[in-house]
Amino acid sequence: MPVDDSEKAKRGGSAGRVHETLRREILALALRPGTPLDETQLSQRFGLSRSPVREALSRLLAERLVEMLPNRSTIVAPIDIAGFPRFVEALDLQQRFATRLAARHRSEADLDRLRACAARFDETVQGYQPLEMSQANYDFHIAVAEAGRNPWVTRQYGELLNEARRLLHLHFEFLLQVDRTQVLNNQHTDIIEAIAARDADAADTLAHAHTMHFQTRFLKALHHTPDAEFTIEFLAERSARREAGA
Repeated sequence: MPVDDSEKAKRGGSAGRVHETLRREILALALRPGTPLDETQLSQRFGLSRSPVREALSRLLAERLVEMLPNRSTIVAPIDIAGFPRFVEALDLQQRFATRLAARHRSEADLDRLRACAARFDETVQGYQPLEMSQANYDFHIAVAEAGRNPWVTRQYGELLNEARRLLHLHFEFLLQVDRTQVLNNQHTDIIEAIAARDADAADTLAHAHTMHFQTRFLKALHHTPDAEFTIEFLAERSARREAGA
């Protein structure tokens, strides 16, 4: 029997709600890497049929936030710490190229959007909510990519940025634990100025420095000598408590 438009809209809205909830929990590490995501259990949790849950998982799969195993079960995507150097290499190349293109092709409307995104990031820093900070950072860099007018670059860069968000979340949690003032040392404003001046070389240099800043802080977090509380389990549990109160 055909499904009418109202039923499709209802199912799509339900899938969107499940997707957004699971996405936030994955990015905030409330759902840890490797956690199984059982369709039946999720259907019971959200009080829905399996169809919208399956659709939500498909969206998360496209975002590389979950993985499907050979037996067709789904898990939260692992974080490949061992592959971090290669990941940063790819991120650096895409970030530099996207920012160069933005310097060449940006419009005044693009600059307005970039300034608004940078201001939003600064606002999230003041409230120091790591999930909101990573979202604002993602929004800024996607705006840079879209200013470059190359949808293929935007798509590839967006995939890398999305994969970086859980790493960035750990980085922000680390700064919250040891010295939150460090996060204020960002180069978004300088990048905007280079793009506004149509200086592709300066934009390239700043984008590279931005990537290296992220790499340095993340590696520092990994090599941090922990106190009694600073563990990955502690960070994940704190993120879960924060999400529960959001």
